[in-house]
Amino acid sequence: MRLFWVWGDVLHRGKPWLILWDTGKLLLAKCHKKRVEAARKIQAWWRGNLVRRTLLVAALRAWMIQCWWRTILHRQHQKLQQSLLRIYVIQEESVVKLQSWVRMWQCRQYYCQICDALCVFQPPNRSLVTQNKDTLQVQYGVVSKQPEFHIEILSI
Repeated sequence: MRLFWVWGDVLHRGKPWLILWDTGKLLLAKCHKKRVEAARKIQAWWRGNLVRRTLLVAALRAWMIQCWWRTILHRQHQKLQQSLLRIYVIQEESVVKLQSWVRMWQCRQYYCQICDALCVFQPPNRSLVTQNKDTLQVQYGVVSKQPEFHIEILSI
């Protein structure tokens, strides 16, 4: 029995097949066909693995870049919040200081108004207003739109 391997013109799925000539009979090698199909399946499986691995690597790299970018955005947001908080604190401190100055000025104006009223009501000999047990008591009915407060100066 003589076997000859020859390339034939028979195409199966676009690929040439080996045709076995055996003493005048044309036989298609079934064993070879099974091996080719198995090789195709293995190659397809391997290509699929390579593609999936490549896609996984690309997805992981994209995920890492996204995490990095979110971290950068979070840091920028925190810096912005800190700067806005600093500005807010400075503004609040300034407002409190201005309010205290205005209140102090109002109290000083009221005090000066009372002192001016005392100077008007004092006798010409420039004596002090009634002094009772080291306490200076001032109780004049000065009409004012500002809130009243009572001054007591204690000496020790």
